[in-house]
Amino acid sequence: MTLPSLGTVLLADDDRAIRTVLTQAITRAGCRVRATGSANTLWRWVEDGEGDLIVTDVVMPDGDGLDLLPAIKRKRPDLPVIVMSAQNTVMTAIRAAEAGAYEYLPKPFDLKEVLAHIRKALSAKGARGAGEAAEPARDEAMPLIGRSPAMQDVYRIMARLMNTDLTVMINGESGTGKELVARALHNFGRRKTGPFVAINMAAIPRDLVESELFGHERGAFTGATERMKGKFEQAQGGTLFLDEIGDMPPEAQTRLLRVLQDGEFTTVGGRTPIKADLRIVAATHQDLRELIAEGRFREDLFYRLNVVPIRLPPLRERVEDVPDLARAFLRRAEAEGLPRKSISQAALDLLRGQSWPGNVRELENLMRRLAALCADDMIDAAMVEQELAARPSSASEVGPEGGDTLSSAVEVHLRRYFALHGDQLPPPGLYDRVLREVELPLIALTLSATRGNQLKAADLLGLNRNTLRKRIRELDIPVTRGKKLM
Repeated sequence: MTLPSLGTVLLADDDRAIRTVLTQAITRAGCRVRATGSANTLWRWVEDGEGDLIVTDVVMPDGDGLDLLPAIKRKRPDLPVIVMSAQNTVMTAIRAAEAGAYEYLPKPFDLKEVLAHIRKALSAKGARGAGEAAEPARDEAMPLIGRSPAMQDVYRIMARLMNTDLTVMINGESGTGKELVARALHNFGRRKTGPFVAINMAAIPRDLVESELFGHERGAFTGATERMKGKFEQAQGGTLFLDEIGDMPPEAQTRLLRVLQDGEFTTVGGRTPIKADLRIVAATHQDLRELIAEGRFREDLFYRLNVVPIRLPPLRERVEDVPDLARAFLRRAEAEGLPRKSISQAALDLLRGQSWPGNVRELENLMRRLAALCADDMIDAAMVEQELAARPSSASEVGPEGGDTLSSAVEVHLRRYFALHGDQLPPPGLYDRVLREVELPLIALTLSATRGNQLKAADLLGLNRNTLRKRIRELDIPVTRGKKLM
């Protein structure tokens, strides 16, 4: 790869070996290099007007590379800066983005990737904005934990979104931390002074969804004794987090699409439009494209919400993060009043070997149990193995597909659902919600098997034909005659 000629790269890294490798690679690619292990030397070069690009580490003996960035942007706003760091945390990525870095690269890096970013930066030098960056946040608690490559991809996407109002779609299994990502996007974004309002679409009765989202006027329906603000109005100036968006009923999907298109909404029973001044972050554990194919989710709404997709990896795809997560959960348990505990390396190795069907939430609950029940100050492998063995068979044996029987799949789903609420109980109406979740695919697949013949489907299900028709209508199940979908 040949870089633009006559370009000079200012390289700052405390590690002599890294400086040597990068200097040789960049020089072979056609650029001049000035290398140093000092933040002060780097700043002197910047003041003297040297260099066309900076590649700098964060931690150096005489300073922090990120601390220099605001001053560099003020002094030479057209000078792109690529930041490297072995810290590999979401805060490092966020700080780099807030300070105006051209790119953030976690260590260890791929040399070809570094050269590709250098080439791109030199080719488009000065294309990025010259506005002064705000001082980066330094003291906030870590919103997300993990240094794995899978999480680095998430951090880099998040860092690029902090200063935008783009709609985000977070996809990930239950317990992966989707709301944590949404909160981080809010807390470190341009709307951080506004409210963060979260609503779980799966936990709201179908006939109350529109009222919960958009509010209602007094007398709009039976029981509406006073005006109520909906989540959209409560989130004005801030962020609205729509969790489990795949469970939103069709009529609410239509209204949400209209809000996204028009930028305003009306309350149920109201006539005066209200401007929607908020950012929307949605999340789901479902494959929305499959729901679209089944006619259960609007395709146009999907594209409105899926402007920037973020996929959160399940814990089994980033087991190298398990030790950091386990230690962090023990510290959190201690801060909440549980005994202080440490954990042995053998115990951590045992935790790394698990499949974690409940993801990060399952690991957190396990560490809380161990902090409360372990008599010794050190949690050893034997104690961890004992607690893991005590898990229900469905939690320890069932893989991503959910189990060999319907009963085991439902059990896994319900255990995760209860775990999501921690020490709190889920909203009322769980029985009806679970029956609906089972009834909809049961009827839909039966109709598919009978090629849309409702008489045969009713007989197969053991239902009265009129009852079946009523359930098809209430569940909004599309019926196609003569076509078998399975």
